[in-house]
Amino acid sequence: MYSRRDFGKIALASLPFSAALATAKAKSVFKGIHLGVQTYSFRDFPPEGLLDAIIKAMTEIGLSECELFGFHALPSTLNPMRGMMGRKPGQPMDDATRQKMADARKAAEEEARKWHMTVSLDHFKNIRKQFKAAGIEIYAYNGGRFGTDQEIDRTFEQTKALGARMITSSGTLTLAKRIVPFAEKHKMIVAMHGHSDVKDPDQFAAPESFTKAMAMSKYFMVNLDLGHYVAANFDPVAFIQEHHARIPLIHLKDRKKNQGPNTPHGQGDTPIKEVLQLIKTKKWPIRAYIEYEYKGAESSTAEVKKCLDYAKAALA
Repeated sequence: MYSRRDFGKIALASLPFSAALATAKAKSVFKGIHLGVQTYSFRDFPPEGLLDAIIKAMTEIGLSECELFGFHALPSTLNPMRGMMGRKPGQPMDDATRQKMADARKAAEEEARKWHMTVSLDHFKNIRKQFKAAGIEIYAYNGGRFGTDQEIDRTFEQTKALGARMITSSGTLTLAKRIVPFAEKHKMIVAMHGHSDVKDPDQFAAPESFTKAMAMSKYFMVNLDLGHYVAANFDPVAFIQEHHARIPLIHLKDRKKNQGPNTPHGQGDTPIKEVLQLIKTKKWPIRAYIEYEYKGAESSTAEVKKCLDYAKAALA
């Protein structure tokens, strides 16, 4: 049984790889808070050996739980983020690159749909085994397809095969209504992830969009992205205080108010420290996962490590 103390002083480089993996789980719980990462943070990793690279990065950083980004469960040839790989997060795109990415996504879309409906669930079970062997839990799955009813049902089956406890979705209120019977059927949590588009009432952004979804089903909860919520000029501390029982997961991200940009943690307007201290003090079982999206100067691995260090300092 690992203690909740910070194992960060133990240098991974000084341990055999198997022992280094054993420390990862202990490092993911700090001051009683489960800290993890949304694997979208590693979207610039090359497609070959992608999952191995993500596992290696998480182990080096000292994280043992994640929200798996859906595209990372796809074969590399079908990954519509392929055009992003090799580019630093936040790096500007010229028109030619942007068009190339759009064309690649369109070309892969139909093949991905066919793959989604026909691939064996063993594919997802093997991903689960791969992460589990490294001591990493796939806590949530931010993926799947929500087109036809058959595609929605298949998404729930794939999430189960991954061993994830919930689906996180960046959909709309209209889509949420369609998902209700499937969440009820599979008895699985769907945590709604918001952005900052307050102009469209169908999007998850304003507090009432989340409360409307939660009223639809007891299985509907909230994956609150702190940065996006602040960029939309709302107070995440107040929302968490009111709805903590329906928030299993938050994203640690810093942004400026008034639709401002993503920033390194501590340089924006997002009250990351206040939120983490609130969760720690109240002992609420809300997990906090880093989503690295600002333009960093170093590798994704190094930048996620900086975000983790910031979170630990905020909890100290």
